[in-house]
Amino acid sequence: MICHFGGPEQTSHQRRLEFLLILISTLTIASIMLASLALRSAVAGCRNYQCKNFAKCYQAITKFTRPFATMQDKQATMPPGYKAKAGAFQTFEIPQQVTGSRGDIILGKAMINAWRRDGILQVSMDESQRSVADKAFATSQRYFDIPYDRKASCVNDQSFSGYIASGEELTDNIADYSEIFTVTKDLPQSDPRVKAKWPCHGPCPWPDTRMKSSIKTYMNHLGDSGDKILQLIACGLELPDINELTKYTRDGWHHLRVLRFPARDKTNGKGKDGRGIGSHTDYGLLVIASQDSVGGLFIRPPYKDEKYANWEKSVAGAYENDHRWVYVPPVPNVFTVFPGDMMQYITNSYLPSTPHKVGLNNDQRFAFAYFHEPNFQATLEALPGFESDENSRGIHYGTHFTNMSMRNYPQRITAKRIRAENRMAVLHTPELKTLGAAPKPAPKEEQGAEGGMQRIVDAVKNKAEEVFFSNQVAV
Repeated sequence: MICHFGGPEQTSHQRRLEFLLILISTLTIASIMLASLALRSAVAGCRNYQCKNFAKCYQAITKFTRPFATMQDKQATMPPGYKAKAGAFQTFEIPQQVTGSRGDIILGKAMINAWRRDGILQVSMDESQRSVADKAFATSQRYFDIPYDRKASCVNDQSFSGYIASGEELTDNIADYSEIFTVTKDLPQSDPRVKAKWPCHGPCPWPDTRMKSSIKTYMNHLGDSGDKILQLIACGLELPDINELTKYTRDGWHHLRVLRFPARDKTNGKGKDGRGIGSHTDYGLLVIASQDSVGGLFIRPPYKDEKYANWEKSVAGAYENDHRWVYVPPVPNVFTVFPGDMMQYITNSYLPSTPHKVGLNNDQRFAFAYFHEPNFQATLEALPGFESDENSRGIHYGTHFTNMSMRNYPQRITAKRIRAENRMAVLHTPELKTLGAAPKPAPKEEQGAEGGMQRIVDAVKNKAEEVFFSNQVAV
C-alpha cells in the first residue's frame, strides 16, 4: 500500500507538488554525495602544500576531525588541592593507512600545530582499540588487587621490566606514589642479545599468561598507531620520506608502564601529600597515554621563556609548583599523545618534549603510558632541515635509555647486576651501535647450562602463578 500526502482523493496539482518535492530531495542528496567524493578526491590527489587551494583543503579536511574535545564540568575531576586551567585539546582520527597524500600532509600539519600550541593532542580510539583497551584496564586492576608479595615477586635482574612499588620510584629525589608494572621488550634467555649480556635485555616477569596476552595485544595496537602518527608527523614536517621517523622504530624498544595511583588519603606516607608523580619529561620519541575516568594528569604547554634538554641535564621537578600547568581531563575513548626528549632532539626543539606530572585524587586511578621508541641500536640524528650545533653529535638510544634507567632506579636489582657485571661497557661495542648487527656470543664458560635451567624454572614458575591468579577475584 502506498501512502500519499493528500490521501486517496489527491488532486493532480497535489501529485505534481509531491513529485517536485521528491525530485528536489533526490537532487540535493546526490549533490552532497558528489561534492563529498570530489572533496576526498581533490584532497587525496593534491600533494603540493603551496597550491592555491591549500586553505580550502585545510578547512575541508579539518571538518572530518573533532576540533576540540568537550566534556561537562571538566574542572570537577581535577585532583583536590591543585589549581590549573582545564584543557580542551584537539582530537584527531588516524587514517587506516598513511601514504603521503595531500590529506596526510594537512592532517600532519594540524597535529604538529596542536603540539606546538598545547604540548599534547588526542587521538580517537576505533572500536577495536576500545575493546582491547577495556580488557587491558581490567587486567591492570586484577594485577594490582593481588597481595603485595605476589606483585613484588614479578621482577627480573636483567631487564627493567616488572613491578615497582608505590614510593620506590623517585622524581627529583622525592618518592612517587605510583604503583607500576613496566613492560620492556620481552626476550627469552635464548635470545642472542640476552646471551651477550646487553644491558636492559631480558625476559619480562609476567605474573601469568593471561596478563601477558592482554597487555601484548594492547601494545601491538598502540604500536600500529605509533607508526602511523610518526608517518603523519613526517608528512607535516615536509620530510623527504614519510618513513624518516619510522626507520628508527623498526624492532623498536617500545615499552609500557601499567599504572595505579592510590587515593590521596590511602598512601604509604613515603612521598608528598597529593603528589602522584613529580614533574618530568619522558626520554623517548613518542608517548601514547590513556586514563580512566578519575583525573590526575597535568601537562605544561610550550612556553617561550622555558627551555629543556633532559638528555643533558635532568629537568625532574622543574616548575612543579607554579601556576602555568594545564589539567588534562578524562575524555572517554581517546589516547593522549605528546612528544618525548628524542623528538625534541631530532627536531632541534621545534617539537619540544612535554613536561607533565600527576596529582592524586579522592579515588584510586588507573592509567597506561606507552612509549613508541627507536631501536636499541639506533643512533638518532637531526632530521633533514633541523640540523644545528646542538644536535650535531647524535644520541645512541640504547645508551640513553640505559643511563636514564640507571638514574631512575639505582638500587633496583637490574641496576646492581649491570654494575656488577660491567654491562655498561657493552654499550661501546660496534655491534650494539649498528642497526641490525648481530651480537657476539658470550664466552663459552659464561654460557653453561644457565639458559636451559632458567627456562625450566620459568616454566614451572609461570604455571604456579597462573594457578594462583585463577583463584583471585577478577575485576
